[in-house]
Amino acid sequence: MVKFPLKAAAGTPGLRQAGLLAAASLFGLACSGLASSSVSAANPVGVLQATPASLQGVVDTIPLASHRAVYDLSLLKAVGTKSPTGARGRIAFDFSGSACDGYVQNFRQLTELQPAEGPTRISDMHSATFEDGGGKSFSFKMETIVDDEPSDQVDGRAERLKRGAVGVDLVKPKPEQLAFGHDVLFPTEHIKYILAAAKAGENTLEVRVYDGSDTGEKIYDTTTFIGHPIDAPAPEAAAQIPMLEHMRRWPVTISYFDDGRKDEAPNYTLSFDLYENGISRALRLDYGDFVLAGEMKSLKLLPTPPCTK
Repeated sequence: MVKFPLKAAAGTPGLRQAGLLAAASLFGLACSGLASSSVSAANPVGVLQATPASLQGVVDTIPLASHRAVYDLSLLKAVGTKSPTGARGRIAFDFSGSACDGYVQNFRQLTELQPAEGPTRISDMHSATFEDGGGKSFSFKMETIVDDEPSDQVDGRAERLKRGAVGVDLVKPKPEQLAFGHDVLFPTEHIKYILAAAKAGENTLEVRVYDGSDTGEKIYDTTTFIGHPIDAPAPEAAAQIPMLEHMRRWPVTISYFDDGRKDEAPNYTLSFDLYENGISRALRLDYGDFVLAGEMKSLKLLPTPPCTK
């Protein structure tokens, strides 16, 4: 479950949490009922659209695999004169925990971009998060270093308050208290809802997500499209392990929009294959002018304590 793109720093891309996720982060919800054929730009005729209420029972039963994964980044596509002429990098992702103990995620992305003009830019982003197993709280620390100079730091904690509303206490970049509506999900919740929708045979999921990225003040509207399940083994050697050999995975595409601006182009789009235990492969990070590909180079499964919750 990869944590997916954080805000690009000084013209260089970062990754936000997968749903991994992915990974999940790789999420946000409310609504009720199930719209099977509503018509909109994000939900064409005949597309089954899931809602949080329709998936809640499934979400509570989804186990996520503790694992450590490494992905190599490369430039897949570049369009226009302002896009980079070359790119490479690496993502190191460590995820562990359970619904009983909560989920710990450590993430690092190092990206080297060669602009059309000027010197190579190097961005190094670290994040560490903890999310309560029931989605009641979410703590986060993130730092981005660009060309050896500290650029952005975010530190804070979000908590679900009475009636499901979300309150945020920020320490960095400045002390601040924020409040959001009850229809907001945290990153691991988002991945679980995507998996629940996939297992239910749904094609789309539209939710609002808070992951602490940017300056810690933003909510993202997200639209997720889920393809038909894939049973064939993955081609890369890292994914050819017994646990994944016969496990279903789904091609997933998540578009991230500024809150309330889904009629505009997304800030970025993330595509990946999502296994039903939350592990992700075949990353595609689309920033509009250019696209990065992430190939899984190593995967190690970690022990997960039993959870009787």
